[in-house]
Amino acid sequence: MTAVDEWEAILEADGELSSDAVDRIIATHGDRGVKAIEAVGEERVKEYRDFTVVVGHSEEHVVEDGTCECEDSRYNLDPEEPTDLCWHVIAVKIARRIDAVDHHDMWYSEVREFL
Repeated sequence: MTAVDEWEAILEADGELSSDAVDRIIATHGDRGVKAIEAVGEERVKEYRDFTVVVGHSEEHVVEDGTCECEDSRYNLDPEEPTDLCWHVIAVKIARRIDAVDHHDMWYSEVREFL
């Protein structure tokens, strides 16, 4: 069981972002974990018909199948290391476990046209 599996199990059992889960997330992911927790608390994890999107401060990032297209994922993280996750993926994992995803019954591609 990886460190990610451990904090996901805690979230699943608690049904909320408990202090134990927060401590484990931050111990595993450091600043990325802090950013992810903030994003979930600020309801910035959005689920559309086609994608899950995490709204950052300057842009939005698509998370699909546990991966993200952000520069951190592409250049700084080892895809073979299961605990190496960008904060966008961490935020989606947290939000899904505690039912904190903001659902939108529309296609993200339609939303992007307005941005």
